Amino acid sequence: MTGLLPLIGVITLVVFGGLFAAIDAALSTVSIARIDELVRDERPGAARLATVVAERPRYINLVVLLRIICEVTATVLLASILDGLLGVSWGLVTAAAIMVVTSFVAMGVGPRTVGRQNAYSIALMSAIPLQALSVLLTPISRLLVLLGNALTPGRGFRNGPFASEIELREVVDLAQQRGVVADEERRMIQSVFELGDTAAREVMVPRTEMVWIEADKTAGQATSLAVRSGHSRIPVIGENVDDIVGVVYLKDLVQQTYYSTNGGRDTTVAQVMRPAVFVPDSKPLDELLSEMQRDRNHMALLVDEYGATAGLVTIEDVLEEIVGEIADEYDTDEVAPVDEIDDHIYRVSARLPIEDLAELYELELDEDLDVDTVGGLMAFELGRVPLPGAEVTWEGLRLRAEGGPDHRGRVRINTVLVCPTEPVEPELHTVPGDENSGRTRRGDRGDRSRGGEKDE
Repeated sequence: MTGLLPLIGVITLVVFGGLFAAIDAALSTVSIARIDELVRDERPGAARLATVVAERPRYINLVVLLRIICEVTATVLLASILDGLLGVSWGLVTAAAIMVVTSFVAMGVGPRTVGRQNAYSIALMSAIPLQALSVLLTPISRLLVLLGNALTPGRGFRNGPFASEIELREVVDLAQQRGVVADEERRMIQSVFELGDTAAREVMVPRTEMVWIEADKTAGQATSLAVRSGHSRIPVIGENVDDIVGVVYLKDLVQQTYYSTNGGRDTTVAQVMRPAVFVPDSKPLDELLSEMQRDRNHMALLVDEYGATAGLVTIEDVLEEIVGEIADEYDTDEVAPVDEIDDHIYRVSARLPIEDLAELYELELDEDLDVDTVGGLMAFELGRVPLPGAEVTWEGLRLRAEGGPDHRGRVRINTVLVCPTEPVEPELHTVPGDENSGRTRRGDRGDRSRGGEKDE
């Protein structure tokens, strides 16, 4: 009977070691949100488990220490048993071989799998014993952690379940693969991490597309512009776009013009505007979002390294980086780059490269023309952002902006209707002996194809 006691001790230690391994896996798996639900449902042991999870690293250290104690003690006891049966050398070798297999199966893979599959049940049952054991063993585990940190280079033991952002990203991907989270949810979670790596300039409304108003304009004019453009906040400029002096809010304009007898013509924009918020265009989006939430600000003006206005960003632009584009009844189908309406009449995308437009009408572009798209060309000619219905004449062409509200209700141009300012002569084929054989045929634009010069 006496010889069986060490063997019973080995088996008992292996069982407890497996139990501690299961508790370790369970504590690492449970979520705080789910535990809060259990507390609200008054589940027995939930309150104590919430206390344990609040200090998760400390209790995981304790469980790991207990498992190692069981594992090492069981190995020593088994070696002492086999020493008397097989001798010192073979006893140690056999004990080591047995404990390697036992530790891997009975105190490793098996218990950890059970712990993950029944995480909340095991965690709830173990909360009270862990709190009792922590009173005795936490000082020892903390001392050992400090000793390990002193011998290990780097920042020492981490205080959370994930060593880095990469680990957490991998867990999210794994959860999506197993069907725990949907693909759209996974994308949103990943987008949150990417906010810190995205600069404000990457999501801004560029300077060339900004809708602004001069400070000396009337409140009635500003209200009309806000309604036509669909913007509830409009930057106010002084001498030029680089001289932004404030931001005017539609709600302030409505209050001013609603009670006015002359539609706000006696009030200037400068009298109702609010201070503008300026941030560097290199600011990470996570910091910008935090500042906007703290200051209750929905718009920030971006400045580049030279202090010039680069564009603006709204809180909606930042949020769309997380949830993606929000489509609704205002959204339209994708616009074709070029749609031929009639001879020499085209409806083109506002984002069509200006080179493609020149190719349609056989024009040569001025090398000094500093625009890239048809929409940018209209903004350049108008001196402001074009709204639907705006028209410009350029190199013998008439361009008319077309568009409507986007998914936020803000008016933007989507297409531009392009046609010649003068009717194009019909095409005539040359017939031998015909007295009109020297007439210009359709497609031969004469001098107009040289450098975009106009006919005198």
